Amino acid sequence: MIQTVDFFTPVVDDPYTFGQIAAANALSDVYAMGGEPRVALNIVGFPNCLDPEILGDILKGGADKVKEAGAVLVGGHSVQDDEPKYGLSVSGFVHPDKVFKNYGCKPGDVLVLTKQIGSGIINTALKAEMASEQAEKEAATVMASLNKKAKEAAEAYPVNACTDITGFGLLGHCMEMASASHVTMEIDVRDVAYMQGAADYAKMGLVPAGTYKNKEHSIELVDTGKAEEYYLDLLYDPQTSGGLLFSLPEMYLEGFLSDLKEKQLDTQVSVIGRVVEKQEKFIRLCS
Repeated sequence: MIQTVDFFTPVVDDPYTFGQIAAANALSDVYAMGGEPRVALNIVGFPNCLDPEILGDILKGGADKVKEAGAVLVGGHSVQDDEPKYGLSVSGFVHPDKVFKNYGCKPGDVLVLTKQIGSGIINTALKAEMASEQAEKEAATVMASLNKKAKEAAEAYPVNACTDITGFGLLGHCMEMASASHVTMEIDVRDVAYMQGAADYAKMGLVPAGTYKNKEHSIELVDTGKAEEYYLDLLYDPQTSGGLLFSLPEMYLEGFLSDLKEKQLDTQVSVIGRVVEKQEKFIRLCS
């Protein structure tokens, strides 16, 4: 049995979309372990001063994502709060022999990421009213997309390690996997898929505070090479409902990518690097 809980304040203006994103984010933990969500409970904080219809739209967005996941929404709990908060407590199941662990990467593995990154930077640009309509739409689509199809495609392969990319940013989660596996990950910053406009906004300094906290936590363990600073901001950007990162033997890469394509994901898949024997640093960036 897999039990998880996650909730947060709105990251978009539209209540229905916010509900979808929050639910997809909470469900992601189950998929990151190779499991199937089965039961979910709403977690709600809502101010008395807002129109109850807004809450109805949030809950509908969440309910639709739970249904898409094949799980059942069985109720929940709400409290009065000064600002809206929404998320889920989710129960799922996975066979003990098929659990995806966030450690176990082996030299020779390739690293496959199932969503483009940059949602934190895009959301920061939105708050500054500088993000394009296209960037806003792409970020919302990526954040609201379930990791269900990617998990299903991976079940046919001997995945050595897997994690979902969330608040620690891509490099933060890579660091967790690499250090726990006692290996080094070589990542080509040009091969990572980024959301439209994210690089431009990063160059402009539209970077969330969480990026700097993530960077301070582990930058000393990263060989940044000649990677430009805006790439570091992108790679440490805290993600909301990010994709899955898989580490699997290279011999299965072609088949895995083909299966992911057949699943018709709403997001971009990228092969971002490979795993090598442990070196001085846990991460080595190439550019």
